[in-house]
Amino acid sequence: MKLLQIPAGSLEERVRDEIEANPALEEGKDDQESSEAIDQELADYIDEDSYLQRKPSKSKHRTEEDKTIPVAASTTFSEHLDAQLGVREVDDNLHALALQVIGSLDSDGYLRRDNLSIVNDLAFSQNLTTTEEEIEKAVELVQSFDPAGVAARDLRECLLLQLRRKESTQSIEEAIEILEEHFDAFSKKHYSKLINVLGIEDDELKLIQAEILKLNPRPSSGFAQHAGLMTHQVITPDFKITNNEGVLSLTLHARNAPTLRVSQSFKEMLEAEKRAKPESKSNQDALVFVKRKIDSAKWFIDAIRQRQITLITTMEAIMAYQEDFFLTGDEAKLKPMILKDIAEKTGYDISTISRVSNSKFVQTEFGTIKLKALFSEKMTMADGEEISSKKVKSELADIISKEDKRKPLSDQKLMEVMKKKGYDIARRTIAKYREQLDIPVARLRKEL
Repeated sequence: MKLLQIPAGSLEERVRDEIEANPALEEGKDDQESSEAIDQELADYIDEDSYLQRKPSKSKHRTEEDKTIPVAASTTFSEHLDAQLGVREVDDNLHALALQVIGSLDSDGYLRRDNLSIVNDLAFSQNLTTTEEEIEKAVELVQSFDPAGVAARDLRECLLLQLRRKESTQSIEEAIEILEEHFDAFSKKHYSKLINVLGIEDDELKLIQAEILKLNPRPSSGFAQHAGLMTHQVITPDFKITNNEGVLSLTLHARNAPTLRVSQSFKEMLEAEKRAKPESKSNQDALVFVKRKIDSAKWFIDAIRQRQITLITTMEAIMAYQEDFFLTGDEAKLKPMILKDIAEKTGYDISTISRVSNSKFVQTEFGTIKLKALFSEKMTMADGEEISSKKVKSELADIISKEDKRKPLSDQKLMEVMKKKGYDIARRTIAKYREQLDIPVARLRKEL
């Protein structure tokens, strides 16, 4: 079950760990024929390239897009800041304080700890005595680094740090004034109040708003957060579905099918120990050790095989259940589907289906999709038709996208519009779906 929930991109590392821990396990094809039917079944579906094929495809040719493309490692956010600190001419004390500030930044590039807390951190971790004023100097130093906005205490300061680095124009100066003096009104989109207070026209406020919207609210974006991670996480799809003239074909990524065998030298060692004198304590201990390692290797190989069968069987059931969607890519054709539906089709436990769907991705001709996204509760229309909650969300998002942004629709109004379209849905459900779609309330959707 633990192996089952590992995605294709992480399975190689898990296999390497097992090989390092067990000398009886090694990579390579076993020369001896296995008596297990599962071996032959899986071997029949091995493709020449990067996928283990479940059903023969009409086309035997593979394109370059089918191959895994390596991605170069990138600089982490902390490394980027450390490098800038390294070229600044500052004394050792300020250098140490600035390093502490950089180490105190959160994943978005903000400094959420106050100066006194950093003073205490240094006292406990490095036995270094300093003051809040000295910490503030270190914060100001880090705030002068790129990207602009780093080490801000909140969003307002982050935006101001960026604006103050820009070439001064009337719009920039007015944007700074709004953020300094009227940030609350601006963030709540009280535009009429701002126009009256500042004595400006609608067009001027639009220019100011445009300048602010160009800013980056997350300074760390574009950088890896930890050493060894890529700037953008690379997803290795576990499955690939192709549409061959209306017939769906499922393939399993080859990373899910590592070729493993029990070491021949360990097999020979086991036979040698069996032929040795049984009364010898050392021989008995050696026999037990070798047998345990071989049994462990066999268990791991069988677990990998069973993992492959479980993945294929589960994905085939999902592909069949959502055939219309995989043929068209139209989310409106997604049928309501819960874990129990697939569990009943495969005979697996619901927890097994959950492990497969939570961490696996499928590549289609219209994009790479997380399996979990294919599951949704059902909703009954006014005429009794059962539809997926995803279709309801899609309809809701479409209505909001077409609303008059000067007078955005409240959740109550959205409910009324949805009901006219045949969706029997409560206002609180509208609010829940809107939040799941990451769409703000009507007041915050208002535009000039």
